[in-house]
Amino acid sequence: MKVASFLCLALSSVVFTADAFAPASTLRAARSFSRVSQTTPAPCRAPAAGVRRGRSHLFMGWGPDPIWTDCDVLSNVQACPSGLCTSVKVAVPDGSEFLVPGQYVQMKQAGVEDAKPLFLAIASPPSGTAAKKEEADAAAGAPSEPAEWEFLIKKTDNNGWLTSAGAGVAVSVSQVMGGGFPMAENLEGFKYDFPTQNLMLFANGSGIAPIRSAIESGMLNVSKGRTCTLYYGVQTADDMPYVERFPAWEEIGVQVVPVVSRPDEPCATGTVWKGRTGYVQNALEEDGVSIPRNSGALLCGVKGMAESVKDMLTTAGVFEGRILTNF
Repeated sequence: MKVASFLCLALSSVVFTADAFAPASTLRAARSFSRVSQTTPAPCRAPAAGVRRGRSHLFMGWGPDPIWTDCDVLSNVQACPSGLCTSVKVAVPDGSEFLVPGQYVQMKQAGVEDAKPLFLAIASPPSGTAAKKEEADAAAGAPSEPAEWEFLIKKTDNNGWLTSAGAGVAVSVSQVMGGGFPMAENLEGFKYDFPTQNLMLFANGSGIAPIRSAIESGMLNVSKGRTCTLYYGVQTADDMPYVERFPAWEEIGVQVVPVVSRPDEPCATGTVWKGRTGYVQNALEEDGVSIPRNSGALLCGVKGMAESVKDMLTTAGVFEGRILTNF
């Protein structure tokens, strides 16, 4: 199964700094991102007369059938200078089911019965909590909790209906799916003899979406003496989303190590890359794993990266059960 945003992992003592970019800093480059559209949030749209919110007849071959709800796009913002990705925010009537970073939804064009859905990991932090869900389950007719979810989407020939959607456009969103990254049961406590003291995050391309959710959720527990490093790979510096968030991630203890695979390719912004080059698995190989038995990892990205990183980590001595994916 492939979700629009895939896996995750990371490690290293290399600290990201803005001077990896020249002549402009990372933050100045981030400010140059152009906005596609931005308006005041609109409420989730109720289905039109005759449109039923219920189980779809589309059989996907795995997982539950999607239950569709029509919602409105709130904003659609270019996510990186190259325009390769866009960040779409959607209003949902009830966000209480989104509990764990790495969970995802299906999304399709509203009003198109046979529209092919996209599988999108939610990039924003969880909008629900286990405690509130238990209360809601126990209370009949408990009120819903509206939420705004963000999605990072790489533009392709088949998803222009969403990547070009302006504010107010209706989309159909399924219920929350998947268990997300199983962090609580695998990273905490003494399940693998040693507590997780070193956390590694690996992502490339739009796979950074569920990793962002994990970082900003507070569930990585980095503030409790745990080290955390993010290796994030893209083709060029202009293809890198979330650059403007890197300083805040560093502030809470996540070392950000961007890796560019095509450093010599000209960027429209004039940026000249002076940071790490190659692929995230190359960076892992160069840095090694200092305390493998005390380490855990989240992975989100293309299959080749995920398989290479997992093999390198297990060979180094990281417990396989602590190498986590979101599907």
